[in-house]
Amino acid sequence: MDPLDGSNNVVIGLPAYAVGIALCVDGAAVVAVVHDPVTDRTWTASAGGGAHGPSGRLTGPARPLPAAGPLLAWTQGHSVDRGDPVARALKDALQVRCRRLLQLWAPLLAWAMLARGDIDGFVGYRAEGIDLPAGALLATEAGLAIRALDGGAFHGGATGPDTDRSFVAGRPADIPRLLELVTRRPAGGFVLSP
Repeated sequence: MDPLDGSNNVVIGLPAYAVGIALCVDGAAVVAVVHDPVTDRTWTASAGGGAHGPSGRLTGPARPLPAAGPLLAWTQGHSVDRGDPVARALKDALQVRCRRLLQLWAPLLAWAMLARGDIDGFVGYRAEGIDLPAGALLATEAGLAIRALDGGAFHGGATGPDTDRSFVAGRPADIPRLLELVTRRPAGGFVLSP
């Protein structure tokens, strides 16, 4: 349970925060609820039962990635240092390669936006475990895919090291292009190795 995802936003008066609850069995989320108290909207998901919101079933983005570049959300864990070279290189590369990179500092809102189809994808680097089960279940039950930054299966969850919680999420058909955005050789000549 995350009683206030986006607490820093609350402190500065930014109305972007949510409450998230996930019921996990053997480490896997089976029920999730995300509530946005600002808009009074709630999104739910159950394993095998789909994801739903105030307007009905959630199905993620309906269109392929735009040619002008995707609209992505970004999150990184609290333990990631400001000077972390991988986080900086990854964010810098995404900002150049995307139409826009949202940094809401409320990952549950980003997961809900992705499940609703408001954004094209979501990239996380060493994300916080407290938000991940509810958000990831919401996304997967909306038909979206989540992969590790190297393209392999994503096994991150609420527990374990944060190094297991780096991901790319989006429509299954868009995952190869999203992965290319995070692994392509940057202009500086080095390869990102998250």
